[in-house]
Amino acid sequence: MDKIHIEGLEVLSLIGVYDWEREYQQRLIVDVVLHVDLSKAANTDDVSFTLNYALVAQGLSEFASRSEYKLIEAFASNMVDWLLITFPALKKVQLKLSKPDILPKAKNVAVEFSREQIR
Repeated sequence: MDKIHIEGLEVLSLIGVYDWEREYQQRLIVDVVLHVDLSKAANTDDVSFTLNYALVAQGLSEFASRSEYKLIEAFASNMVDWLLITFPALKKVQLKLSKPDILPKAKNVAVEFSREQIR
């Protein structure tokens, strides 16, 4: 299956379990692999036959800015579901959500989800 990768997309979201985490939006990093048939776009060089990854990135940023999840697990899982619903051409989504600024002695904490479109 063909894939589109969006890597290192910075988004802001209110997220966290503790009161001090919920005082302001935090920086999160989204890495997503979008499994989609790109053969027609590749054969025709016509943008109308591909997935508009700029819209995907914008949608992810808007999803994050409106979210108020406590756990990155819930956030990432719902983000994957949103992608599959919003972009029905997707066959599968793999998403890694990183919370890089949370542990002082660690570069990053992340969760990863992978789901296929149900037809």
